[in-house]
Amino acid sequence: MSDLDKPAFTVHLHGSGGDIKGWVVVDSLHDGLAMGGTRMTPGVTEAEVAGLARDMTHKFTLAGLPIGGAKAGIVADGGDREETFRTFGRTVKPLLHGGIHLGIDMGVTPADRAVFFEQAGYDPRFRLGAPDMPIDWRTYYEPLIDCTGHGVGVAAVTALEASGRAQSARVVVQGFGAVGRAVARFLEERGHVVVGVADIDGTISAPRLPVEDLIAITDEFGRIDRSRLPAGVTLSGGADAWLDVDADLLILAAQKHALNAANAHRLRAPLVVEGGNLSSSGEAKEKVRASGGTLVPGVIANIGGAASAALAVTRVVPFELGAEARKAWVFDWVGERVRVNTRALLEIARASAGDPLPELLAVRRGERR
Repeated sequence: MSDLDKPAFTVHLHGSGGDIKGWVVVDSLHDGLAMGGTRMTPGVTEAEVAGLARDMTHKFTLAGLPIGGAKAGIVADGGDREETFRTFGRTVKPLLHGGIHLGIDMGVTPADRAVFFEQAGYDPRFRLGAPDMPIDWRTYYEPLIDCTGHGVGVAAVTALEASGRAQSARVVVQGFGAVGRAVARFLEERGHVVVGVADIDGTISAPRLPVEDLIAITDEFGRIDRSRLPAGVTLSGGADAWLDVDADLLILAAQKHALNAANAHRLRAPLVVEGGNLSSSGEAKEKVRASGGTLVPGVIANIGGAASAALAVTRVVPFELGAEARKAWVFDWVGERVRVNTRALLEIARASAGDPLPELLAVRRGERR
């Protein structure tokens, strides 16, 4: 690995005033700033955190935002949750105050974030050398919960339009958490038909699934209540049965490497849009391209949450706008960046063989200098 391939720095976390196991990986810095979410799962590894941090660098580069990429990972051990995040906050305090903003990711809630911010004495409204945010973080960020799903939906619609498709598309959504639900609603509102939804218990399919009815029976963790399903649906319990549903578009909005070398040959949808982080393995991406399919990566499509936070941390957001106007501004900003980058990626892919993402990243790096 060359120095250019390595992160700027990695911090191993052992705990301050308590025990934790984890890492903060700062992949890149821009004017001394970097940001990314905090993931807590039993199996998280340093390599996974480094990969996620690199994705954050790519997201911000593609979006043209003046901030570097970072990520934190905590190995979940089943202990006292609040104490874990108190320990985490005490441990990462120097990083938070030094320009490394850490938010939420898989396994970490806004309430957890509030705990580690409080323990670190960190308030993102205030930073040396930057104007103060006039509103608190929760007031700014919580109304933007569907911004990631909005961006993923824009990527999907843009790619469908670029393919020349005039009629509605049949959509499978793998993962029905906040992102999956928002994308499903976005696409249905624009005339597309959701034919399959997967959650942790399996896959639900039908010629047309009523999105709002499914959302009404889904809990906060994305699990659909099977006892309240509408009539006429088919249930499949296989871990990746969503691959067997005939569709024109697959949205990946759940676990890491859901599409991988072992199952990519079963893919039926000619268009895949990543709504999660590291949703497809490198081998799977190569197989999709080689088979004539199109894949819009998460570093283009899945930027809503990261960009919303970065826009505030870098003080790009026009805070003088009222709440609804400010929310609309952020959604429009994210949608436009996703649209432009999706179109550019597909143009490069049409013009040359191989992965188009490195060429697009090189263009955006040049623009940001």
